[in-house]
Amino acid sequence: MNHLLLCMKRPFVWLSRFRYRCGYGVHSPFAFSLITDVIYEKQPYYAYRSLALEQKKMSKERRWHKGTQKINRLLFRLVNRVQPSTIVEVGRLSVSSLYLQSAKPSAGYLFASDLSELFLDADVPVDFLYLNDYRNPDLVKEAFRVCAQRTTPQSLFVVYGITYSKRMKTLWRELQNDERVGITFDLYDAGLLFFDKTKIKQHYMINF
Repeated sequence: MNHLLLCMKRPFVWLSRFRYRCGYGVHSPFAFSLITDVIYEKQPYYAYRSLALEQKKMSKERRWHKGTQKINRLLFRLVNRVQPSTIVEVGRLSVSSLYLQSAKPSAGYLFASDLSELFLDADVPVDFLYLNDYRNPDLVKEAFRVCAQRTTPQSLFVVYGITYSKRMKTLWRELQNDERVGITFDLYDAGLLFFDKTKIKQHYMINF
């Protein structure tokens, strides 16, 4: 989606999702906690300042894609919450990798720009997956297919740009309906997929 067009749509998106804010009407303890303690968390984490400085440096020196500060910080909080042993990022090389790795430095981290680079040892589960190339829905779909075979009940997949094109909207619905997927969250800019099937499958729309 064109960046200017996306900015122009923001006020309308916010208004259309206004009633889906701050966990109102959410009865699931798991979902309510994630919304209030992670998605809407405003705590200034100790690492934010140093990450912002490193982000500026790397964006200039390596011309990496910046992403958005809101999403990058959300990724940091999600990793901090989930505490994965393995983090996989597939798509565009971006400063998001700084936030993913800084939230849990001891976690194994793998970046793959395409499927040919998506190599994992046979017994390694995918605890946290970030799919960040909405311009390439085919890659997102195939990376999901590969990694969904390695999930645990604690796994979390984050899909960036789920509303940025018709193909991504269609793909997001497919991922939500996958039988392996449990609770999902639609944040407009990103979607969250959880795999704990002991919880009732529900789809939440959040005004993020």
